[in-house]
Amino acid sequence: MGEPTDSGPAPAAGRGRAALIEDGVEFDGRDAALLRAVDAAGSVAGAASELGRSRARALTRIETLEDAYGTLVERRRGGEGGGGSRLAASARDLLDRYDRLQAVLAATASVPETVLDGTVAAVDGELAVVDTPVGELSGLHGGTVDDEDVDDRADGRDADDGADGGAVAVGDAVQVRIGADAVTVNDAANAVDPDATSARNRLAGRVSRIDSGETVSTVRIVVEPVDRGETDDAAVEVAALITAESIDRLGLAPGDPVSLRWKATATRLVAQVE
Repeated sequence: MGEPTDSGPAPAAGRGRAALIEDGVEFDGRDAALLRAVDAAGSVAGAASELGRSRARALTRIETLEDAYGTLVERRRGGEGGGGSRLAASARDLLDRYDRLQAVLAATASVPETVLDGTVAAVDGELAVVDTPVGELSGLHGGTVDDEDVDDRADGRDADDGADGGAVAVGDAVQVRIGADAVTVNDAANAVDPDATSARNRLAGRVSRIDSGETVSTVRIVVEPVDRGETDDAAVEVAALITAESIDRLGLAPGDPVSLRWKATATRLVAQVE
């Protein structure tokens, strides 16, 4: 899931479970549970009891983790309120990294796609602009692009991997396929000017429902079609993967207005089959 860097733990490669690695020490689900138990109980002893582990083994494990990741648990001795332990800021950062890795692994297991029919309106190199029921969207139409121009997907594939077909021409009928892992959901007031960012596609809509998961949820957003005169285009439902933490932070609920954005290089254009 990625190469080790000097800036922080790297995900464990080739594993079916989420694990971070730093200096050869893995941080996995059991370690995350231990830190969360310390946070809830206010002491290592209480956390160990809650998890059915010995205090000595819990302390040893925390010390091992701290050798690699830095101070994770701050101990308080005696005093008026008695002793106890609390999580350091670095521990909360580590838990956040772990949760994001879990979300990525969950996302790569099953990534919903939004598929829109459209007609190519313009072609610029490896990118094409497609006229769709919800407006003009940009995407890759095949071929090879420079690595620096391609946004790596959460599943480790470049956005153009597996793109069907070759070059397209103006007037061609295509499908626009958008992976839910590529879509970023923001508060409606946080609509970003697409010309000021590499996120070339932007839509506005309303949350229709949230399919909750343990660490990552699928948010369904209804986008109304643009005004097309006499046509009867129906509203489009766009899927986006988002962590439970982000849902709480944004306070998302059905009916809420939101803005969506995603990169053109994370959008595949596939020729329609007659």
